[in-house]
Amino acid sequence: MTADIVPIELGLTDGNLVTLWAPLWREDDDEWQAFLGADDALFGFESVADLTAFVRGGADNDLSDHPQWSTVRELSASELEPADENRYDLVGVLELVAADATEASIDRLREAMEMARTIGEVCDLEPVEEFFTSNPSVTAVFDGLDPFYGREGATLWRKIGAAVGSGWDAVLDAIDSVVSTPDVDAKLVVVAQAELDAPDVVEDDEPEDDDEIETDTDLDDETESFWEAVGIDPIRIITGDNTFVTLRCYVDESPIFLGRQGTILVFGNERGLARYLADDHDHDLTGLSTYLAVQTAATDGSLEVEVADDNVYVLPGTADDLRAGPDDVDLDQLDLNVELFSDAAEYAGDESVEEALAPNVPLGRYINYLLDGDAAAAAPHRPPFVMEAEAWRDLEHQFEGRLRRG
Repeated sequence: MTADIVPIELGLTDGNLVTLWAPLWREDDDEWQAFLGADDALFGFESVADLTAFVRGGADNDLSDHPQWSTVRELSASELEPADENRYDLVGVLELVAADATEASIDRLREAMEMARTIGEVCDLEPVEEFFTSNPSVTAVFDGLDPFYGREGATLWRKIGAAVGSGWDAVLDAIDSVVSTPDVDAKLVVVAQAELDAPDVVEDDEPEDDDEIETDTDLDDETESFWEAVGIDPIRIITGDNTFVTLRCYVDESPIFLGRQGTILVFGNERGLARYLADDHDHDLTGLSTYLAVQTAATDGSLEVEVADDNVYVLPGTADDLRAGPDDVDLDQLDLNVELFSDAAEYAGDESVEEALAPNVPLGRYINYLLDGDAAAAAPHRPPFVMEAEAWRDLEHQFEGRLRRG
């Protein structure tokens, strides 16, 4: 990763977002720093795949004129993953000052406050600047743990806690107000996510024995064996606006999703899903005898949420392809989407999808022809298949209405 543009993660009110930060660069005789954004907005993305898709999409932004921007656009998705030292938990500041001061907590507090102040300066956020101007004592965290020893140090720590307690919400609100998530190309997201999901293979320069070399297949089998053993599958759903991950299983051939009463809980990335699974929640998977194994793995940090290729559902484009005619339809993706819509409807106890795909209605007749090769089921007219495409869009919107962010 070029040292001049850095992937970072920001812990904000609505969750963790990833973006890019150019700490400082010189242009002519002036020095600049900036975040990925445009106009008055700072762009934040729920996943590295979404960030990668935006970078590769070529949209103009505040970093487009940076001398290293062309280099960044050529990076792999994994190279746009924020390093641990570039993760800033701004919303966690309140929790840090509520506990005792330690070397680790002071370091995290300093990093979060420095980043908040930088965002305030770059985005010209008056509440952020006012917080630091009005509370000069908080800058003591920039000197490490030394200022907080003894009685005077304890008093200083309480003073900082009081300042944060009364003023940090305004800092968060100001930063939240300038963060936005632009649309990205769903197909670019799929490509980026595939890069991130590919297992890393570490090769020794001089392996002592062929048996000690771990292959891609070995790694895939290790991941698959866990999910196969528990009988639950991570799935990825790509809509027109977002990319989500969730869980689904089948009990007596009936689909059950991570959710409740027909509503499916979805998360912007694998880390968010794993964090949710580590806590106690009431949902329809908790009754499974194998769910405890998933929660245990999420709690101890060993859970790897990896989505198999046949569990990736790409919704954008199918309706347009159906409208254009049979030769334009990706049959594999159509088959997957029919499966997803049907499973979600059955999970909700809704027969509307089954009725819409029945062979005696235009959309059902068309899809039966495409997927089963049933010539008798072909629609009795030539493209464009407007009515069928609109019926499919209705199913797509109906399905998206079943999703709720976890």
